[in-house]
Amino acid sequence: MLELDCGLEFDAARAHEDFFPALPARPAVCLIEPREENAEPFLIRTQNLQRRLQRLLGPVDPASKRLNLSDFARGIRYRLIGSPFEQTLTCYQHAKQLFPKRYRDLMRLRPAAVLKVNLRNAYPRCYVTRRIPVDEAGVLTGGAYYGPFASRRSAQAFAERVLDLFKVRRCQIKIHRDPTFPGCLYSEMKMCLAPCFAGCTKEEYDVEVQRLVQFLETSGGSLRSTIEEEREKASEQLDFERAAALHKKVEKLDEVLRGQPELTRRIQDLDAVILQTRRRRPNYWRLSRKRRKAGGAVFPPLRRDCQPAALRRTHFSRAIRSKLRTTRGRSRRAPVAGGALVLQQSARRRNFLPRKRLALS
Repeated sequence: MLELDCGLEFDAARAHEDFFPALPARPAVCLIEPREENAEPFLIRTQNLQRRLQRLLGPVDPASKRLNLSDFARGIRYRLIGSPFEQTLTCYQHAKQLFPKRYRDLMRLRPAAVLKVNLRNAYPRCYVTRRIPVDEAGVLTGGAYYGPFASRRSAQAFAERVLDLFKVRRCQIKIHRDPTFPGCLYSEMKMCLAPCFAGCTKEEYDVEVQRLVQFLETSGGSLRSTIEEEREKASEQLDFERAAALHKKVEKLDEVLRGQPELTRRIQDLDAVILQTRRRRPNYWRLSRKRRKAGGAVFPPLRRDCQPAALRRTHFSRAIRSKLRTTRGRSRRAPVAGGALVLQQSARRRNFLPRKRLALS
């Protein structure tokens, strides 16, 4: 929890003498506390704390319709932040604590799109969803989840390319295994095992679903190894036509995986370190699967306000490892897994991009 570690009492009569001059003109997350006990506090995030509070808590202008909280405020608590991500995270944590029923609307949060294989269904299928149900212990339920994706459209496009490699159904109908059912276009093109008109047994369909789940869990590694083994056997048996056909399958698989975002993986395996730099002061954040509770992620700060000199004399990956080892020894947080990603915010600060050729030991 990123606490609001600074505070000031507010007195409208002496605000211009004591209150406003004491406020820093820096980005912050601020909580305006009400005078009345039953009133809800007012949570804001701003790029200039002093200027924003002068507008909210300054003298009332009768000719203006601007919101004024000078009669409402008793005091403030705030936290100075070092990056937009830290500001968003701080605001999220306090909004969830203060307004548990409507914090998603206040933060305009929308869950990321993921691929789901609904294993509860007798004949599972793979589709895009934004809902990830969990039980009381925080364990995912309802099937296998793979993601996240930047948008629903990108998730759907990736799912269409992946399903071309398997014969899993794409329809949303309820399967009754009726031999008189006409089927669909995918069954006619031999791209589906067609359980709708009993074109396969239940065991055959389950095997195909498990192949799909293994493909998603290994990011394509299971299917690649299988095809490459078959290609080597065909070459040893001098069946070059079959080897060429299998080689084309490998090329098609590479084309499918080329459109796969680097961050996407099993949701349970999502483990990352986020690097943000603001005013030449890097901030490190860790997204850990071991600290995820009830479907929400906890982002503990690994180290804040590091001096830039620490990154000048050594390679970037070595500096990250050094910071993580130092933090690991000082706290009880779980160590970063060997497959963790390091994410750096893009120049326009719209999303986080994985850094290439950087692995954590």
